[in-house]
Amino acid sequence: MSLDLNRRLKPLLSTALAAFALLVMLTASSVQAQDSSGTPPTAAPPAAAPAAATPDPDPSGAATGAAADAFGMATNKDLFAETDATKQAANIEKIKKTEPYAAGILDMVGHLKVATNTAWTLNTGYLVLFMQAGFALLTCGLIRKKNAGHLMMLNFAAYVIAFAGYYAVGYAFQFGAIASTPLAPGNLGGTPTLAHWLIPNWIGGTGFFMEGPAYDAGVNTLMLFEVVFMETAGYIIVGAICERITFGAFILCEIFMSTILYPIFGCWVWGGGWLSQLKMGHGYVDFAGSTVVHGVGGFAAMALAVILGPRLGKYNKEGKPVAFPAHNIVFVVTGTFILLYGWMGFNPGSTLAATDLRISVVAINTNLAAVFGAITAMIFWTIKFKKPDISMACNGMLAGLVAITAPCAYVDAKSSCLIGVLAGLTVCWGVLFNERTLKVDDPCGAISVHGYCGFLGGICLGIFADGKYGQGQNGVGATEYMGSGTKGVPLLGVTGLLHGDTKQFMCQVFGALVMAAWSFGGTFIVFKIVNSVKSMRVSREAELEGLDVPEFGSLAYPEDEYPSSGVTSETGAMA
Repeated sequence: MSLDLNRRLKPLLSTALAAFALLVMLTASSVQAQDSSGTPPTAAPPAAAPAAATPDPDPSGAATGAAADAFGMATNKDLFAETDATKQAANIEKIKKTEPYAAGILDMVGHLKVATNTAWTLNTGYLVLFMQAGFALLTCGLIRKKNAGHLMMLNFAAYVIAFAGYYAVGYAFQFGAIASTPLAPGNLGGTPTLAHWLIPNWIGGTGFFMEGPAYDAGVNTLMLFEVVFMETAGYIIVGAICERITFGAFILCEIFMSTILYPIFGCWVWGGGWLSQLKMGHGYVDFAGSTVVHGVGGFAAMALAVILGPRLGKYNKEGKPVAFPAHNIVFVVTGTFILLYGWMGFNPGSTLAATDLRISVVAINTNLAAVFGAITAMIFWTIKFKKPDISMACNGMLAGLVAITAPCAYVDAKSSCLIGVLAGLTVCWGVLFNERTLKVDDPCGAISVHGYCGFLGGICLGIFADGKYGQGQNGVGATEYMGSGTKGVPLLGVTGLLHGDTKQFMCQVFGALVMAAWSFGGTFIVFKIVNSVKSMRVSREAELEGLDVPEFGSLAYPEDEYPSSGVTSETGAMA
């Protein structure tokens, strides 16, 4: 009866998905038509004065970067340090009239600055892209051998499916209005064509399918860097739902992540949305994604793990957890170091600028948190279980990386070490709490590493930020903040609780709570409905056998099934 029901539901589900895709494409086309004509969407709030025309896109990049982009540089304080746009324009016009040759050089300097930052941003994006190999090896090594092929296919599909969804609508939802906000990426030329909201302060509305205004060199640079961040959130869920989810259900998860869940929260924080504009401190701040990337992925993974339930045999008759040992520790350690390497693009790259020399501080802070997270996890496990655990040491390193990702640009070395220690304790506690108390089966510890430690990272920024960086962040305090910036007092940037800004701490706690509620709640509601229509879990028989053959028809380790090739090792003759 259930088989017959599934057969009847399949065409209905296919029709529903096709209709949804058509609706998204029609909506995107409608908004794109508005963008191309230069008319803002009807949902945009009325402007107090006529808005300046949106400039034409620059696909070749030849016109991106000019004299105005030279301002804000550290050299020649009297001229280049000017931040007021009106005064910048006046200075440039004066130079053009009195020193036309110097004005031409100034244009070249501005273009070179943007070109340098573009190369930096693209190359750090490539490092983040390589993190997929790290996630694949790490998660594959942590699960059982009989599911290795299935796990690798999930990692592979996560990239291709999520990329397609983000290209279609996700990027536009996240960054489609960024040029109209204080968060416009000036280091990349400002991406001035991404200028309209779909829903003001909630969802962007420019750049669907990377057409029209999005056919621009700066916009594409930002797209490359941001899509691999979104992909990271998509990989995270693999670690918590593997060994029991169907491939079809996983595809739906990746579509949801890339088109709805991640881009919308990302817009609220990085796209100039409402969280970034809260009137507390500098608004909600997350430098490189403790909450925006890792927290969203981790709490979405938790919701999916709850819906799917634990793997068969994970709990005995008394309800006590049964350990499923990792099948390849070499993969686990190798994957962890690949992720550490990729994180050197993840965090320093989030400056979007090689000309921002804070990148050196960011890189050191990132490594310090990683190593102290690993050390703490080793010590914790040794005290509690008498021996350090290799996989938990690796998770401790990843926990430190996740927790430092939000505050990495705003804290000093000592604080980075302490954040690593807190993360190492959090991930160990989280793994045991999920397994023993909540009874949530998380095969790779993804919920603890990314969810709990991502939440921790957002709050640590509000505690430890020292005010040395982030002046003018989110459009706040560009000239004066908390009494600084006047009477010879150096201007403070993003400042945390320990350095006197209670409002920033409150904002960080609030934003992290919003992230957890949005990610867990949104995912749980959507996929609880999906699961009620058609089970997202594989059959009992397939789970017991291993998912490689039932789901994909081949084994990751065929030698286990066919141990002899039929050829003798000595003569090469058939046995």
